Amino acid sequence: MVSKTMNCKAPMLALACVLAGPLLLTACGSFNETLQRGYVLPEGALEQIPIGATQEQVLIILGTPSTVATVDGEAFYYISQKAERSAAFVPHQSIDQRVIAVYFDKERKVVRLANYGIKDGKVFDFLSQTTETGGANLNYIRAIFGNFKMF
Repeated sequence: MVSKTMNCKAPMLALACVLAGPLLLTACGSFNETLQRGYVLPEGALEQIPIGATQEQVLIILGTPSTVATVDGEAFYYISQKAERSAAFVPHQSIDQRVIAVYFDKERKVVRLANYGIKDGKVFDFLSQTTETGGANLNYIRAIFGNFKMF
């Protein structure tokens, strides 16, 4: 009696697998996952920081920076990365990385803002629409992007 039950279940299981296979493959094709790592810039936050604002004001608006540097004066850096993958169990692929930089003078007042990313393989400031040409600041920004294996 046990053998009849086993024989009956095997074809049903095979049929279920055959019917479920295309459905599972279709589901895999529509899988898309986006992952945001690091700092998420609030909408309109940079517009709230005027030149001449204090460090305290920046901290209230943007929060604690990812890192602080004293390369050419003090600067706050807010680092983020967006990655996606098209299938489960596939590693995430970086699609965008940004470094928001807030530069201060000796009195700890904002002198410049920058929104760095990679454009055409180079570090590009999306706020001023310029490419950095050199200096210690550019080397520091490159090092940040290099840590994310994008530059």
